[in-house]
Order: sequence, then structure tokens, then C-alpha cells
Amino acid sequence: MSRDPVVDARDLVAEVFPQARWALLTGSVITAARTAGSDLDVVVVLPDGDGDAPHRESRRFRGWPVELFVHDELTLGHYLGRELVGRKPSLHRMVGTGITLVGDPADWRERCAKVLLDGPPARSEAERDWARYGLTDLLDDLVHATDEAERTVIAAFAWRAAGDLTLGFADRWTGTGKWLLRELRDLDPAVADRWLAAHGDPEAIAAYIRELLDRNGGPLFEGYRADGERP
Repeated sequence: MSRDPVVDARDLVAEVFPQARWALLTGSVITAARTAGSDLDVVVVLPDGDGDAPHRESRRFRGWPVELFVHDELTLGHYLGRELVGRKPSLHRMVGTGITLVGDPADWRERCAKVLLDGPPARSEAERDWARYGLTDLLDDLVHATDEAERTVIAAFAWRAAGDLTLGFADRWTGTGKWLLRELRDLDPAVADRWLAAHGDPEAIAAYIRELLDRNGGPLFEGYRADGERP
């Protein structure tokens, strides 16, 4: 599409959210990664207590597919905090890298940009052990699977988990879809290439997981204990 996404996004906000405190356009549409299918990802922050926040909404505007992420400042802070626990900074990235459409999100943008730069909280020893245990279990299932259909499913799941934990063991942000690959490439392009090359090959996936475990304390099964929570 040849239209200016910033102009159209600004007009969209003015039409649908005239009360907006501030709004940002973000996503691939404002980068060199823009494609013919790129949509308008718009973060809108409404006045505190506005009954329309929070929600996510998909629509079309002037031919654009649009994704709206609507908050007030209270709900924005809440959802940003949840991302730190999951180590997937989607909303931080949107706010920290977006183009202002209306208002002044400066403090929020600076805060989110700093979080992105600082990286996620370091995993505790218990969290690292839990990750090692889970990956060891997946490796065992993959290596010993006799049903080819099950082996295919286990391999796909194990491959995805191995990519996620490559980042997790390095205390880096993770992501879903294209952002998992982007974060791996940002960590180490050679590692990302090896992970990609293993896709669809159970033996290569098993080898990748063994090396990942060996670099991070080794497999973990016998003697592992994780205490649960009492209600």
C-alpha cells in the first residue's frame, strides 16, 4: 500500500478516540521490514477511568488492517508489569519504539526503551533448574519415541522450546513467531542459523538440545525436586 501509515493512523485515532491522552503507531509498518501485509499497530492511552480501557480490537481503516491496543495509564502499567514475568516485551517494544500520533508519551516511551535495553530479570537458580528439567524431559521423549507421528509432534515442540530457552539461559528477552527468530539473531546470528537448520530434523534437534543443556549445567532429572505451593 502506498498510503502514508502515519497520516492514516493519526486520522484513525482522531476519528475513533478523540479523547485519547496519547497514541503511538508501531510495528513493522514503520520499519524497513514493512510488507504488503503490514498492519497499523496502534497503542492508544485514554484518560484514567475511561470505561473503554483496556481492550484489544481488530478492524480495517482506509484499506489497512488495524490492531488497536487500548489502555489508560493504570492498565498500561499493569500489562507492562506482566510482560516482565513472561520475558516477552511485546507492549514494551510497541511503546518504546513507536511514532507519536497525538499527545506526549515521552515518559512511557523512555521507560519502555530502558526496559528493552536492560533486558529481563535474571532467572533464579530454581527457574534455571526447572528449565533444565523440562528440556531434559523433552529430549528423553524425543530420543525414545517409537511412534513417528508422535516423534514429529515432540520434535516440533522441542525445537520451539530449545529456541526459547537458548534466550532464557542467556537472560535475554524471548518472543513468539518472528520475534523468537529476531531475538535469537540479536543474541548470535550463528546460533540462530543452527537452530533454524535443525527444524524438522529430530536428530538435529536432539543434538542442539544436548549442546544447550551441556552449556547450562547439563541434563537434570535424578534428584530434582520442586516444592509446590500450599493453598
